[in-house]
Amino acid sequence: MPLVRIEIRAGKSKEYKKAVLDGVHQALLQSIKIPDYDRTQRLYELDADCFEAPSNRTDNITIIEITMYKGRSIEAKKKLFKTIVDILAEKPGIRGDDITIVLHEPPLENWGIRGGKPANEVDIGFKIEV
Repeated sequence: MPLVRIEIRAGKSKEYKKAVLDGVHQALLQSIKIPDYDRTQRLYELDADCFEAPSNRTDNITIIEITMYKGRSIEAKKKLFKTIVDILAEKPGIRGDDITIVLHEPPLENWGIRGGKPANEVDIGFKIEV
């Protein structure tokens, strides 16, 4: 149940934003093997005056924060990072240097799901350890 937050500079087309959302989801499917239906993503657009960045970044700067269940291997995380960058480079055309990805992994007991139960007490229906 990854929760995805993506921040970009305002002014991108609907197609650009859809490509970013679809690309991140596709990378999650391929690298950490989430179920296809498990898609909770938010895309925030910030005006340039509200989004400062280093001078070596372009207007395509993209920050991706993924909060997910703890338990993925470092190999799966590396694959996730590379897959996101590769997919977004192809479509919508974001340079790898413009992408920053941060993973947050709170323990299962810190997730309240399915009517307020801790996730460690619920059969979530898929394997976390990949």
